[in-house]
Amino acid sequence: MIIQDDMVVQFNYTLRDEQGEVIETNAGREPIAYLHGHDNMMPGVEGAIDGKAVGDKFTVTLPAEQTYGERIADSEAHQRVSVKHLLGGAVWKPGMTAVVNTDQGQRQVTIVKIGKFMATVDINHPLAGRELTFDIEIVGARDASDEEIAHGHAHGAGGHHH
Repeated sequence: MIIQDDMVVQFNYTLRDEQGEVIETNAGREPIAYLHGHDNMMPGVEGAIDGKAVGDKFTVTLPAEQTYGERIADSEAHQRVSVKHLLGGAVWKPGMTAVVNTDQGQRQVTIVKIGKFMATVDINHPLAGRELTFDIEIVGARDASDEEIAHGHAHGAGGHHH
């Protein structure tokens, strides 16, 4: 089955930095599932998967603009938020990563400065501005249901749960 739009794709990956060091992997865990062709995956990864088939294993190196984007200058990327909006920890220190809810969904941020009530955060993704290499193995693909297409995301194992 060739991967194309309106399919739910499941894959395993290992993400490596410019020096080939592993940043993260889902090896030994549940595959990632997404609805292909609906902007649910980084453009470079989705483009690399397009036209492939279940069982394909490949490596792709992608520039920042096709993954987490270019870094935004500190003057624009640093924002002040209430400490109560930081998710993922209890005691915050500069350099730690937190999650905040935004109008566009959850976003990973890095703590720059922390006060009693307010924090200065860097809204750049920690991997923004970096060339990244993905080792990908496509482990499953199926036609998406009408409901998944209407909702714009995959349901079930590895996908979105309502």
